[in-house]
Amino acid sequence: MQTPIPVTVLTGFLGAGKTTLLKHMLKAEHGLKIAVIENEFSEAGIDSQLLGDEPVQVMTLANGCVCCSIHGDLTRALYLLLERLDAGEIAFDRLVIECTGLADPAPVAQTFFIDEELRERYILDGIITLVDAVHAELHLTQAIAQAQVGFADRLLLSKTDLAEPEVVEALRERLARINGRAAIRVVEHGRIDLAELLDVRGFNLNPELGISLKPALRPLLKPATPDRISTLVLRTETPLDIDRLSDFMNELLEEHGKQLLRYKGVLNIAGEERRLVFQGVLKLYGFDWDAEWQDGETRESVMVFIADELPEEEIRTGFEALSCEGVRSI
Repeated sequence: MQTPIPVTVLTGFLGAGKTTLLKHMLKAEHGLKIAVIENEFSEAGIDSQLLGDEPVQVMTLANGCVCCSIHGDLTRALYLLLERLDAGEIAFDRLVIECTGLADPAPVAQTFFIDEELRERYILDGIITLVDAVHAELHLTQAIAQAQVGFADRLLLSKTDLAEPEVVEALRERLARINGRAAIRVVEHGRIDLAELLDVRGFNLNPELGISLKPALRPLLKPATPDRISTLVLRTETPLDIDRLSDFMNELLEEHGKQLLRYKGVLNIAGEERRLVFQGVLKLYGFDWDAEWQDGETRESVMVFIADELPEEEIRTGFEALSCEGVRSI
């Protein structure tokens, strides 16, 4: 059986620096064979003159990286890369997909869950979102920009050298309120250690929640209007009833599945020595049993929701009903 190819989705608003970052990735002497799919809406194509105007064009660069430009369906481009890989025409072991500045990353992520053959050949590693520190306040007035932040496994701040330190700090705090799971890093003129971008394992079923447990700091600069996207973390040390949990999740996804951008949990199930881990994107989710709880370890259930106009009270009430005792949230 072939090892699935890790896929990194790169998103961010127009001018945030996605193309600059891609150019750095493609020109760097890193020894990796990376294929990059970019579309025609990027602010400055990597090799648009060389690639031409065909619906799908593929070329191999000098350092062994592969560049694919698409003017149509992403699924078609993914299959074309596999056909050429299997035929020995090109070689790559990682894939980066650049979304357009105005694109919702959800359909791109869902592609790797819905199509069975693509699910076998590719594995979604992480969603990386670039945020322009200078223009973030303006960009984040738009719901799609907030959604790009909400979907992210890692947030990259660009142009921090052009922004005042207090503005950057306030932006960090705001991004943490929107998405408490994503680590925040700084990218300088497209340069960053590739280890920060690859092998993120943001979609692996594991007990790593990636959330900050420190209380949120008071923002230095308040946004003009409350952000639509926000993070809710729920906790309880009381064992959960698995049947009630199943009903709770089914009802939540049925009523609010389109609002739940990303969610993840590590749960202590009554009568079970192993952790139950789950995570999802919109209405698509998976779960599995993980390692056993260790002796002396606090058996705490934690659920993280990143959602658009999060129905917090409804979620808290439903979560409390999973056990006989109260649940605390942060």
